[in-house]
Amino acid sequence: MLPAPVRDLRNLLNSYLEPEQVAVVLKAYETGAEAHAGQKRRSGEDYIFHPIAVASILAGMRMDQQTIAAAILHDTIEDTAIEREDLVVQFGDDVAKLVDGVTKLDKMKYRTRYEADAESFRKLLLAMSRDLRVIFIKLADRLHNMRTIEAMSPTARRRISGETLDIYAPIAGRLGMNQLKEELETLGFAHRYPNRSSVISKRVSDVANNRQEVVETVTKALKKRLTEAGIPARVEGRTKSAYSIYTKMRDKSLAYEQVMDLFAFRIITHSEKHCYQALGVAHALYKPKPDSFKDYIAVPKSNGYQSLHTILNSPFDSPIEIQIRTEEMDLVAEKGAAAHWMYKATPDRSTAVRAREWLLKLVETQSRAADSTEFLDSAKSDLFPDEIFVFTPRGKIIDLRAEATALDFAYAIHTDVGHHAVRALIDKQNLPLNTRLDNGQTVEILTEDQAQPQAEWLGFVVTPRARTAIRSHLKNLETADSVKIGDRLLDQALERRGHALESISSRRLERYLKKLGLERLEELLVLIARGDMLAESVANKLLSLTQRRQAGQESTTALTIGGGEGSAIAYAACCGPIPGDDIMGYLSPGKGLVIHSERCPNVPELRKNHLERCIDVRWEPLVEGQFKTLVRMVTANGPGVLASISATLGQLGANIESVDQRDSTKDTATLNFIIAVTGRDQLARVIRRLRRNPYVMRVSRELA
Repeated sequence: MLPAPVRDLRNLLNSYLEPEQVAVVLKAYETGAEAHAGQKRRSGEDYIFHPIAVASILAGMRMDQQTIAAAILHDTIEDTAIEREDLVVQFGDDVAKLVDGVTKLDKMKYRTRYEADAESFRKLLLAMSRDLRVIFIKLADRLHNMRTIEAMSPTARRRISGETLDIYAPIAGRLGMNQLKEELETLGFAHRYPNRSSVISKRVSDVANNRQEVVETVTKALKKRLTEAGIPARVEGRTKSAYSIYTKMRDKSLAYEQVMDLFAFRIITHSEKHCYQALGVAHALYKPKPDSFKDYIAVPKSNGYQSLHTILNSPFDSPIEIQIRTEEMDLVAEKGAAAHWMYKATPDRSTAVRAREWLLKLVETQSRAADSTEFLDSAKSDLFPDEIFVFTPRGKIIDLRAEATALDFAYAIHTDVGHHAVRALIDKQNLPLNTRLDNGQTVEILTEDQAQPQAEWLGFVVTPRARTAIRSHLKNLETADSVKIGDRLLDQALERRGHALESISSRRLERYLKKLGLERLEELLVLIARGDMLAESVANKLLSLTQRRQAGQESTTALTIGGGEGSAIAYAACCGPIPGDDIMGYLSPGKGLVIHSERCPNVPELRKNHLERCIDVRWEPLVEGQFKTLVRMVTANGPGVLASISATLGQLGANIESVDQRDSTKDTATLNFIIAVTGRDQLARVIRRLRRNPYVMRVSRELA
């Protein structure tokens, strides 16, 4: 005889599946029960009842027999002797793929638990992108684990609950599965922050009767007005959950008493037309708060969610939130992407499509991520509730996270557009790339072929796609630049010994690389450029003992700097060297070649304590780019001074990087300008012109 939980599952499945489909699920139970025989959960019950509970949650969503069978078998590959091939033979490739997609990677070795979780999450998302049912199983698995988490240790409860709040509840929300999301949040909050949950829940409970009275009064008033207007609708009211109250307190630094919109109401109608009519009725009943209306029917969220949102000032000293939508929209709002499997007849397929599009974006992000932990961090930042919607000049809607910039928009259009972006036309206004976007704006990106991503862009982009693309480009660029510098340094070191890199036998070079644990010469050159290995030492190792003895006198050839070396060379902030200055180079471990002015007070100490890392460098005859240096001015203290100085610098093509006011009196101010110039000639012209400025009393170039 079947155990009671299995009989209940069978009865539930019989309500919507064919007998032969139910038979597949029962076969999966027999296989799972045999595989898990003798295994117990921490609570003491037979392990098989956990996958049965997971399957029952999914059956409540009316999922297909393959998903239910995979749910029953979801721990077999990981925790039993069953192999993936066994599942293929017994249940087919689809069920085996679903089980494999859910399986964690605990058997693999990682340096940290976070790295293991990150790699497991990466695999999960990849599997989700191929079949959304994987995440439905995983979410149901997590929900049952949270329902039975009391058997775990306090430390494990906090860790698992934190992961639930950080990853799984947001994923459920991103897929539009709000019912499941809210239960995960409630359970996660109670076990991750038990004291906070207890305090807020008690405060909510203490005024439960008063709140219920408010809910009933507002619900009755809305129903009466809707009936009078002839709008078919049902009205639901509730108080907000303890976790939603807590997040508002945390995010907006509010005390409990300051959280006002504690009541939420839902008006569910028959058509879009009725939604907008109901909105008019609600606004006539209670005055709406300014700028609180959001129309997610005309512009749905990226997960398919549609609804009208408005916040009204009620007569109960507390604003109320109202959501208005149709029955179909409500189904999608509650079940999200799972709605497609529940009711095939409803027009909700776009929800699954939108969910898949979001997952594919995440997969594209992970393909560029340096490692699993970077991908997990990016994925977490993408699991956000707030979005904005902007338009391309052709009217295409682009959804971005709140606080996104014009540059985030550029990367959302295409990686190449982002890489070559220079300015943005926002509602036909020419604005910089770091401009924050608002809902409904029309954005056009201006590009130039020679433009390239800058490291400072990482300081203002907010979308994972943009951040990952910029990091990837800079990393590739840095590596290429470092290879060139390392090659030049090693060549010069060998030249001083009467040899060249081409004269080193490939066998000797390969043996040396193998000894270092390197696969390619380029890796060695990068280590030299970054100061992790010295070119002089490498040159000696590459030469035989006889060749070293025969080496001639060292030449005095200096490394030439042309300004086009990119991130492989840094210019010391302590002295701000510019073309025309006498300079020297210091190979800083891990940082690479740093150029100092010979006037820099740090140079004598570097030569005294690290002579082997100091190298001769000089400027090439023609240097490209601009270089930062410090100019100090004593000026009159009054309005218009900065504008006048900025205009003078702009006329001479010197860019202002930053301005810092050091000292000031009633009549004078000391200003430190970091300006970018092409060299000493341009700097001399700048200083001469500034001395003629009526506001400037004294000007000089200084060391930082």
